[in-house]
Formats: sequence, C-alpha cells, structure tokens
Amino acid sequence: MKFVKIKKIIKKILIKHKLSKNHSEICSKALINAELVGAHSHGLSRLKMYCDRINQKVINPKPKIKIKKISQSISLIDANNSIGFVSADIAIKKAISSAKKTGIGLVGVKNSGHYGLSGYYAEQAVKKNLSVLCFTNAPPAIAPFGAKKSLFGTNPICFGTPTSSKIPFILDTSVSVINRGKIRVAAKSGKKIPKGVALDKKGNPTTNAKKALAGIQLPIAQFRGSGLAWMVDILSGVFTGASHGGKVRDPFDDFNGPQNVGHLFIVMKSNLFVSNYKNRIKENIKRIKKLPKLKGVKEILYPGQSRFARYRKNVSKNIILSQNVKEDLIKLLN
Repeated sequence: MKFVKIKKIIKKILIKHKLSKNHSEICSKALINAELVGAHSHGLSRLKMYCDRINQKVINPKPKIKIKKISQSISLIDANNSIGFVSADIAIKKAISSAKKTGIGLVGVKNSGHYGLSGYYAEQAVKKNLSVLCFTNAPPAIAPFGAKKSLFGTNPICFGTPTSSKIPFILDTSVSVINRGKIRVAAKSGKKIPKGVALDKKGNPTTNAKKALAGIQLPIAQFRGSGLAWMVDILSGVFTGASHGGKVRDPFDDFNGPQNVGHLFIVMKSNLFVSNYKNRIKENIKRIKKLPKLKGVKEILYPGQSRFARYRKNVSKNIILSQNVKEDLIKLLN
C-alpha cells in the first residue's frame, strides 16, 4: 500500500477519535516516518494503543497546551495529557525558534505521552542547520544496576547535527540492548527475541518475548547503561516536573491514568563557537572514514547514514503491512 494512502487512513482514524485535523496530520507524519526509516516497532503497530488510550480517557484528544516562557531561550510546556506527537512537535518548533534568535533553545515538556522516534524531532532541527539533543523517559523496563526490579525506561538518547552532505548525523539509541517496541512486536507475533537482551521476572535469561516484558530488559554496557537511563530520567522527568523514578505508566497495559511522560529538547546553532563548523564536521567524518577497516567492512558509517538509506529506499515503495496491523486498521476504521 502506498504510504500516502496509509497516511490518509491514519488521519481518518485519529479524526474519528476526536483529534483535530492539524493534530491528526502531525501524528500521521510521525507514524509514517517511523515506517519509512524501518522502525516498525514505533510506527503503525502502535496506532491501536494510542486510540485505546484516547477511548479510555487517559490521552486528551483536545488538549489545552500551555507554554510558559522562562526566558528568550527557555520554555516549559504543559501538554495537558496530549498525545506525545503533538506536544513534542510544539516543543521542537519552539526550541528551533529560540535557537535561531538567541543561539540556543531549551524546552522542557511535562504531562505528555509517548512521542515516537526521537530522531524524527532531531531531524527537524538539523534541517534548519541546527544541532540538537533530545531526551524522553519511559515506563519501567530496566533495573538500576544492582537491583532486580525494573524502574527506568529504555530512555532514548538522541543527538543530531548537520554535516557537509545531505545526510545528517543522527544518533538515536535506547539505553537497552534492544528497544522495548521490538520485544512487543515479537510478543504479538509469537517470535523469540535474541539471547542476552532480557531476563524473566525471576532474573533468569530468556528469549521469550512475553516473559521479557514481564521481567527486566538489560541495559547496554551494564552499569554504564543503567547510569545513562538514570540520567535521562532526571533530565526529562525530575527536571521538567514530569513523572520519574518508575512512575511513568505503561501505555499498553496501564490505563489507570495519563502517562505524564517528560521530554527535554536542547537546540543550538552549530556555528555558536566556530564560523567554519561545516568544514570542521566534514574533516571529522573524513578522518574517521579513512581509518583501516575490519575484514568484511566496506565503509565506516556515521549514525544517520543507514537511516537515510532506508528512508530513500522505502519512500518510493509500497509499505508492507503485517497481518496484525491490517486487522488493527480495519477495526479502528469501523
């Protein structure tokens, strides 16, 4: 199915669930982008979850979003339990606007929800020739190092910056070995997950996706990954006034109230300190790509290159929908 047609279907579904045309457009763009860059775990497979949360009145389809201006460069957004795509879209645009005026834009968000891929927002800033950091917290999945109970989310860390080519440098990574969305997709389709990514609730290694969801996901680099998860929880939760310390609700399983996810966006002019930034980043990438390569490696890629290649490949093709997603779309339309 052509992505343009799917986008129309998504908009129709979201409007049916009482989102405005503008908010439906924002959400559909983000979901389609996830499919085009190959992040299917953050794309159409999540649409039913968002709609379920609207139906259960734990996402507000008609939010009254408030922006508190703290200075020319700094703002805090109260998302009023909006769908995360909408509050994040407002926040990144505000951060971009502030950065253009003052050199830096810092925007915190509270009372939000899951906002999809951090890289999607980073890309918006990079297209304006700006550098950007994005942080967001998430429901418990990772145990603090030394504990046997999950508390931190998979809490992605994202950095983006322009390069001298059309392909931006965008690092968008969770602090877990694999992201939770992939485990959910595996659980739904009955597939196993790789070894070494999760423990069951008794603390035993598991390749069973359902047991992994009920247990603990493993962080990258042991205590270092746990520390990074904690850092993101502080920046996007403690710092902004959002939920933190294991209090972010699971969007799929916990309908007892809004998620109150927190986000933090830091956008900067790339030439704040040096006027020849583009030449410097070009030289930086060139030096690394010239390094001797391991056997079987054709090219040393920088973060964002594979993402760009997938997007360019997929944008001219039909999007292949899984049977589960097809069934969800039919149910949501009727």
